[in-house]
Amino acid sequence: MFLRSRFARLVRIRLARALAPASVAAALTLSPALAEPSELDARRAAKPIVEVAFVLDTTGSMGPLIEGAKRKIWSIATAIIDTNPNAEIRMGLVAYRDIGDEYVTRTFNLTTDIQDLYANLLELKARGGGDWPESVNEALEVGVTKLAWTQGPEICRIMFLVGDAPPHMDYKQDTKYPEVIRMARERGIVVNAVQAGGARDTERVWREIAQRGDGRYIPIPQDGGQIVVIETPWDTEIIELQGRINGTVIPYGPRAQRDSVHQKTAQLAAAPRSAASEMAGYLNKSAGRFGEAVTGRGDLVADVAAGRQRLDGVKDEDLPDNLRTLKPAQRQAEIDKSMATRKALTDRMTELVKKRDAYVLEQRKSGPTRVSGSFDPAATDSFDRAVAETLKMQLKR
Repeated sequence: MFLRSRFARLVRIRLARALAPASVAAALTLSPALAEPSELDARRAAKPIVEVAFVLDTTGSMGPLIEGAKRKIWSIATAIIDTNPNAEIRMGLVAYRDIGDEYVTRTFNLTTDIQDLYANLLELKARGGGDWPESVNEALEVGVTKLAWTQGPEICRIMFLVGDAPPHMDYKQDTKYPEVIRMARERGIVVNAVQAGGARDTERVWREIAQRGDGRYIPIPQDGGQIVVIETPWDTEIIELQGRINGTVIPYGPRAQRDSVHQKTAQLAAAPRSAASEMAGYLNKSAGRFGEAVTGRGDLVADVAAGRQRLDGVKDEDLPDNLRTLKPAQRQAEIDKSMATRKALTDRMTELVKKRDAYVLEQRKSGPTRVSGSFDPAATDSFDRAVAETLKMQLKR
């Protein structure tokens, strides 16, 4: 998924590193803060970007599916990273109802901060929707034109429309779905249509949207299908390890940022067991070379290690109390200590996640079969499995 020019720049960087003296090569490899801006830009440019957005009906009839999505968002995110291990993943959400409800659309923009998106998803409730059709047209247009899709030819952009009712075609102010899907194609956005339930009028429109959007029509049961939870012998230790890794996080910055990081480290304790294990697995796979323990900014340990933040550039008032009273050398020692502890814990976590993944894969072999090289909706009739399978196929494509 790399542009040739980007690949060429990366080759030149690696060649320069190989020919450089050992001390210079080490600095380029281990100290991003010391690297030239052009090299950092090349590294970022070479990283593939995968963007996935959900346009989700949140009216009353969608309640069970939404609750299932809250539990399985981490397995969906993991499906992306399993297919593209080096990708920068950005996910977003457009929740929609209808005119006269509490809201018509609520937008949560595309972000690499998956934990923040998860927190917003937890707040969504299924309500409203008195008549049958919903504001599908407006929701699709918001998803296509208002989300901050990354520009460029090498970006993978995928959208999932998820709902059970057809669009209002009598709203004169709306841009109708055929035109919206045309705009999506122009922007390089693949549009899939996931239908909950078996309403014929919805099926007709959803099939057309998927066909026009170069995506897949995916029928699932009204309640989202059976959410399969596979417990493994390593879940308990994985969750405990993630809790210890969270203990190495040092929140910093403005109060709102520090509060956000505290909330993310608390998510593990509040999540159901299966979701907590899957969350830990995703965080481990997305940690990268600098051992990010939470998604998004705000962890001083990871930000300093990655060169995103200079320790001496943080204002005293933006530091936690336990660092504020220390001298600069002592502050650096605390960062180094936390990073060393995190690395040891993360290495162990990586071993356990591999065992967990292998166990889950083996358990699923006894489940629904798949036709090689094709997609069988009946074989993946739950929301999370259907989305994960579709993502894997479209990302490989």
